[in-house]
This record gives sequence, structure tokens and C-alpha cells, in this order.
Amino acid sequence: MAERSSFVVVANRLPVDEVIVDGERQWRPSPGGLVTALHPVLAEQRGTWIGWAGGAGEAPEPFELEGIRIHPVPLSAEELERYYEGQSNATIWPLYHDAVETPVYKRRWREAYRIVNQRFAQAAADVAAEGATVWVQDYQLQLVPAMLREMRPDLRIGFFLHIPFPPIELFMQMPFRAEILRGLLGADLVGFQQRLAAQNFVRLARHLLGLRYEGQSIQVDGRKVKAGAFPISIDTADMERMAADPGVQARAKQIRAELGDPETVILGVDRLDYTKGIELRLKAFRELLADGKLAVPEAVMVQVATPSRERVEHYQTLRVKVEREVGRINGEFGRVGMPAVHYLHQSYSRTELAALYLAADVMMVTPLRDGMNLVAKEYVACRASGGGALVLSEFAGAATELKQAFLCNPHDPDGVKDALLRAVGAEPSELKRRMRVMQRHLRTHDVAEWARTFLNELGVTEREPAPEA
Repeated sequence: MAERSSFVVVANRLPVDEVIVDGERQWRPSPGGLVTALHPVLAEQRGTWIGWAGGAGEAPEPFELEGIRIHPVPLSAEELERYYEGQSNATIWPLYHDAVETPVYKRRWREAYRIVNQRFAQAAADVAAEGATVWVQDYQLQLVPAMLREMRPDLRIGFFLHIPFPPIELFMQMPFRAEILRGLLGADLVGFQQRLAAQNFVRLARHLLGLRYEGQSIQVDGRKVKAGAFPISIDTADMERMAADPGVQARAKQIRAELGDPETVILGVDRLDYTKGIELRLKAFRELLADGKLAVPEAVMVQVATPSRERVEHYQTLRVKVEREVGRINGEFGRVGMPAVHYLHQSYSRTELAALYLAADVMMVTPLRDGMNLVAKEYVACRASGGGALVLSEFAGAATELKQAFLCNPHDPDGVKDALLRAVGAEPSELKRRMRVMQRHLRTHDVAEWARTFLNELGVTEREPAPEA
């Protein structure tokens, strides 16, 4: 039997990307805050990361990369369609995001979700050492904690939900609501982005299952399940380093030149998702142009919309709407060689994004609902010069931390327009003051601190603190 691990991470995706070099399959680490935060702990504990490697069919054999054991879990094409695109992203995702789009409920999707969660739980049970800590991540795997506890009651189990958790009234729509709640209650600690989400969860346990609770602790089968808020963050120091790179700074100047050196560059960077409020943001910009409050070429907008879940119908519909709105704005307000909106439906490297952050005078992060939104934090971390303005939705988790942003209600077009105009017209001294306060917060509340705080609360305190990533 293979050597077992005292620390195991279970997530839908593995922290690696497959690359073909000279006809051979190789793996390289994929960038991401979660990997950055957990790498020191995984490497120190010779830990294992369980997840899907991408692609349908057989999973690769387990392997080791940069001191982390990688344990791939297979998914068939049908499971990808039903468990991932269906139950995870057409049922749970919209329901947990305030039902911004109507969730779709299908029995065969739920069954696939159970089967895949069981497979992930079994993999964790197989690789975890006696008394190990297992940290399960996110909405695709909500049944895993209870399944794993049944197989391995000796384990210490944590669960973290990266997206919002809905109020009781919305959650009650879920056809297998009790099963999902019991799944989460299999953990010793259930973490959320926001305090309100943790409170929703605790109250739901009482409402749906009649369980007693005291504070944030729920009594389940003679044991205590703790719920708490652990707002996730970014590798702040790494973003600051990237923004200070002369090559990135030169690229930022080049971007502004390519845009025609406008007075004001307004930037949006989002996955193309209906929760992100992209269409409403574009309409607010169009109305400001129509009102004569902003004008081209003095002000231009750059909207990066990273391709996302392109086989899910909601996303196909959204893309059509967004591209129609971009076309309308450019048709009415653009000039030859000077579009009002530069729309980019593609993925960008982290260095190119850092250059875009540096080039932008105003960053618009206006989701209708978001667990956290790390783009807002990345923009702030990149603005070492102290300039720049962040327009931020009240319904992004980041709004509870970044209070010096220009906050707005994305459902209110006039409120969005007002916040954008205040950001554009603010004095440089005010912008620097706001940015300094937010940067100070991010330096002390980075992603490594987030992981440490969660693991300490879970009771993983006998280890030395993880070194800085």
C-alpha cells in the first residue's frame, strides 16, 4: 500500500495543468491562491491533493510534483455533463447566488453528484493516515464530509465553501436539501466567506433538521460542528512584486498608449458569468456617455470576460447579451479606430492582468452576488503608487473588508453611475488615502493567513506555522 498522508486536500480540480512536451505528457503547477496558500503545509506534511485532472475517462496514475502528492480522480463525459455542468453549475451555483438565474433541478444530475462525491470521499479515505486532517473544498463536493466521516471517523475534517451560502428560504428549494446539509455537517469545521453565511448555515441546521446550536456550534450525533467566517484572500506580496516589475510597468504604459492615451481607463475583469453584473455595468457606462457625463476618447472601458462553462445554456445566452451591448455602445459612441469599449473574450496570464490593473484608473467589480471576488483585492495590491479607484458591489464578499472602495448596489443603475462618477472625479489625495488603508489590510490578511486561521480553528495547531508562500 502507498504511504498515507497526514494532510489531505480534496477539491474538484487538481492544482496542475497538463502540457505536452516533445509528444510526452507532463504536468506543471497551475497558478492560484488556494495552491499558494496550501503548498507549504502540503510540502511540509508530504500531503496529498485529490482532484480531477481534466479530460474525460481514465485518470492518470498518482504522481508527485514539487513535494505534493497528486491523486487524480476520474470523471466520465456523462459525469462531467451531469455532476459538473448540471448539478454543480446549473443547480447549486445559481441557487447559492441568490437565484440570479433560475436553478434547474434534475434527478439524474443529483444521482451523478452523489456518485462522484462518493468517489472523492473514497479516495480521501484511502490516502489519509490515521488521525489525518482532510480539508474539502467548495460546492461541488458538499456530500464528501459526511461520506468520509462514515468511512473514517478517526479523521479531522474541514470544509470550506468558496461561494455564498443562501438564506433558508432559498436553500429550501433544493430537492435534496437535507442530504446536502447532512453532508456538510460531516465536517468538524465548516468555513464560509462571510459571517452572515455561517449564521444562515447554523439556523438552517435548526430549521431543517431540528439540531440544537449554541453560538456557532451545532450539536450533531454527540459531537460539535463549528461554523465560521474565513474570508479568503490573495498572495498580496506576490501581486506587489509583479506590479513592481519593470517589464509589467512598461506593458501597462504600452496598454494605455494602445488605447489612445485616454484620461480615464475603466477596467472590468471577470469570468463570463451571469453573477458578475457585466451587462448592467456596460449599461451604466452607456448611460453616462449618453448623458454627456463621460465622453470618448477621454474615457474608455476595457472589459475582459474570461470564457467560462461554455456548454451551459445560461452562459451562452449571457455571451450573446454582453456582446450585443458592447456592439450597441461602440455603434453609438465609438469612432473610427476608437471604440468606447474594448471587449476581450479570452484568458490572460497573471502578468498581463497585473499590467491591466496598473493601466486602469478605475476598476469596476460589480457582481450581483459573489462569495469574495479576488480581482478586487488583486487590483488594490497592484496599486503601489497609491493611485486608482475601486468601484465595488456591496454584494461581493470583498466589500466587508475593502470599505474604502466606492461601494454601490449593482441592481441600481443610478447608484452604479454615481459611484463610477465619484471614482473618476475623486482627488488624487483622496484616492491615495483610500488605497493605502485597503493595502494595509491586504498585507496582514493574505491567503497564507487565511489558511493558517482556518487550520488553527480546525485544531491543526501542533504544527509549526506554515512558512510564507
